[in-house]
Amino acid sequence: MRVDRFLEARHPGLSFSHIQRFVRKGELRVDGRRVETKDRLVAGQKVRVPPLSMSAPRKPGGASSEVEKTREFLKSITLYEDDDVLVLDKPMGLAVQGGSGTLRHLDGMLETLRGRDGERARLVHRLDKDTSGCLLVAKTRFAAAALAKTFRSRSARKIYWALVAGVPRVRHGRISTFLSKEEVSERDTRMRIAAHGDDGAMHAVTYYAVVETAAQKLAWLSMKPVTGRTHQLRAHAAHMGHPIVGDPKYFDIENWEFPRGLQNRLHLLARRIVVPHPRGSKDIDVSAPLPPHMQQSFNLLGFDIARYDPIVEAPEE
Repeated sequence: MRVDRFLEARHPGLSFSHIQRFVRKGELRVDGRRVETKDRLVAGQKVRVPPLSMSAPRKPGGASSEVEKTREFLKSITLYEDDDVLVLDKPMGLAVQGGSGTLRHLDGMLETLRGRDGERARLVHRLDKDTSGCLLVAKTRFAAAALAKTFRSRSARKIYWALVAGVPRVRHGRISTFLSKEEVSERDTRMRIAAHGDDGAMHAVTYYAVVETAAQKLAWLSMKPVTGRTHQLRAHAAHMGHPIVGDPKYFDIENWEFPRGLQNRLHLLARRIVVPHPRGSKDIDVSAPLPPHMQQSFNLLGFDIARYDPIVEAPEE
């Protein structure tokens, strides 16, 4: 039996995204080893499942109130909506999908957005918990299938803004590496630069452009990922020697002094997403505002968000 089918049978209350999440993070082990959801179990294997938290029983009359609060919250962060598609401005610190110990996440909130026919909204892609900005959601099965095809064919254009330490010597560039997941601890993983042919290594390509700088100490980068690997932009920025400010996982400059007035939070924004509409009409083109901590940093450094963004000239491949 496949690992995901086994978990669904043993724990009916688990959502598929929850299962994917803790399998991907290595929190589930089979005979002490990491597995993938598609791997198959055989008789006699030992399966270790992480602690699973159950929601506390709701008070009578409380469920509808919570649903309304969730709908109001989703409405407050909606940047674009039509009958097929929703683009949300995901706040920093809010997880996209659940995992061990993560009960509040956008995937769960989307349960409140079922249409008249009972269809629920579906995630099309993911953002890291501490990355804010444009998150694309499909409201129908048709849109989900069409947008999934768009992402597989790399027809979706995504632009990110980041504040990094130092200033890249080459102002416009292309980063091409292989990335592989490595375990930092039993509950934590990170992406490392790998060699072609390494176990689990995946090719990752990112274009970047320097938009503006602050006294050679900091740079505002616009970044366009061609591929969509886990932590790709964070790992690539660190690989350049210019890690993203506030990145707890990849910032590796020793004795670096945090600039006064800047908050020690991840300075990475999914600024813009452009995708063909599932129905074939004009493109969906949505931009997200700076989150409060990045707005504060840009104000302090005198960066003007109206400046021309040179990343638009970067190739799509």
